[in-house]
Amino acid sequence: MHNFSKLFFLSTLFSLPAVSGESITYEVDDAEYEGYWSKIDDNAPLILMLHDWDGLTDYEVKRTKMLNKLGYNVFAIDLFGKGIRPTEIQDKKQHTGELYKDRQKLRKLLQAGAMEAKNQGGNLENNVMIGYCFGGAAVLEAARAALPSKAYVSFHGGLSTPAGQDYSKTQSPIVVFHGSADSMISMEQFANLTNQLESHKVTHEMITYSGAPHAFTVFGSEKYQIEADKKSWMRLTQILNSVTQ
Repeated sequence: MHNFSKLFFLSTLFSLPAVSGESITYEVDDAEYEGYWSKIDDNAPLILMLHDWDGLTDYEVKRTKMLNKLGYNVFAIDLFGKGIRPTEIQDKKQHTGELYKDRQKLRKLLQAGAMEAKNQGGNLENNVMIGYCFGGAAVLEAARAALPSKAYVSFHGGLSTPAGQDYSKTQSPIVVFHGSADSMISMEQFANLTNQLESHKVTHEMITYSGAPHAFTVFGSEKYQIEADKKSWMRLTQILNSVTQ
């Protein structure tokens, strides 16, 4: 991509609307969680966003504003707990690992976050769920649990299916954006997921980007790849336009 088009894409992403979002504290099993709610209109479709393994940070807030600009209300669900925003790899592994080991808790947190979005005025009858990295894996958990959504979209997320789970109950399309240079999530896992979705007749799109590493959408990081970010974001906007009312 030429430098001009790169600068144009980035400037478009960050020329954000003056939408005032707010942190929302809610409880799940007597523990506090803190999501982020950003509303543009009572009748706008809803995006449920699931965060990376460092918790709900400014990154998710930036993506929220980008989605507001496209015409969507957004609720970013907190899966770790209020104030838990790990910065060290060991802590990140601990918090994600606990949820990977306790899938029922993860599902309960996903459901509770969706209900809090509804409490804030979000339309669960017209929502799409998206997630990044750990959040991408959580999106697939929501799909297997058949939590109501018009589509499930995973950006460079974990793709493996836990023992005892499958996609037999999934009714809505699944979209996976994956970097073919991802050293953490293999192309074998990508292919295995494709086969599982096909065997259960789940409508899906499995898209790879050459040279894109894990976490290719994370602004400012050494892994950020603007080509893959631009293409996946453009495809996301097309999908949202096609499935939401």
